[in-house]
Amino acid sequence: MEIQVFPNLSRPGVGQKARRESQRPLLPLHSRHCPVLEAGSGLGFLVYPPLEPNEAVRIEYVGDGKFHFEYFLSSPGGSWETLFTVMYALPVGSIGLTKEEVTFKVSDPPITEEGARKIAQTFVIPGDLGTPPGAVTLRGASGFRTPAGWDTVYGPVLNMIERPFAPMLTVRVETDWYLHESEFRYVLQPGEWVTCEHSMPIGQVYFVPREEVTLRESSEEEIEEIRRGREEFVREKDATKVMTRYGLKYSPHYARVSRSVNNPEAARGGQGTGAGSEDEPSK
Repeated sequence: MEIQVFPNLSRPGVGQKARRESQRPLLPLHSRHCPVLEAGSGLGFLVYPPLEPNEAVRIEYVGDGKFHFEYFLSSPGGSWETLFTVMYALPVGSIGLTKEEVTFKVSDPPITEEGARKIAQTFVIPGDLGTPPGAVTLRGASGFRTPAGWDTVYGPVLNMIERPFAPMLTVRVETDWYLHESEFRYVLQPGEWVTCEHSMPIGQVYFVPREEVTLRESSEEEIEEIRRGREEFVREKDATKVMTRYGLKYSPHYARVSRSVNNPEAARGGQGTGAGSEDEPSK
């Protein structure tokens, strides 16, 4: 299946391209190389913010309907300096306009206040702030157009479990007809913030068919077949356990069967690389 990719329309060509990534470096070794967990992490594509390597932004939920946006640039020496900030204050009772107060942190700013507001709007959507309370919508560098009958699901980066980690709302959009720019909505508590950098993904997208799914109950014969298959898999898994040089015992049986099912020719030739190779721990 082919997915059409288009850039952030406000900042085309800026930011890393969406890509698959099955590993999460901060996970423990056993979890990081588990083939079924890696397959989950590699579902869909990671999406990055529309930032250059020398840029970074941060947005904090101050509380009481106020959000503090900060735009950074790195100096030639590698230190980060704030160019400007924008304080967003939502109207009381949702009546009125959102106030946007720009403050420059340099003596001779290279842009105007209106230019600073437009830069901030490249990364966050002011109209979505505070819906629900504490919500912040981040824009991605890549958008997606799916084939007829397929949707795009926008959610958090899977298997990123280090704390603190703000929750994110997951949405599903019919991107075969609605050209939706990638947006990821975090929900912050007062005092929490989200930092965006060039190499840091802000969310993950998955492509799913709109085909209706019907659930049916298994027959007794099918349940018995499932039971036999499960018992056979456990026996084979126990029979193929090996020890790594780090003293970790694992079985490559799942990875081997997966390769034989999905790539029979490579399996017969003893090939196959990537998640779940035989020298890696396996669930």
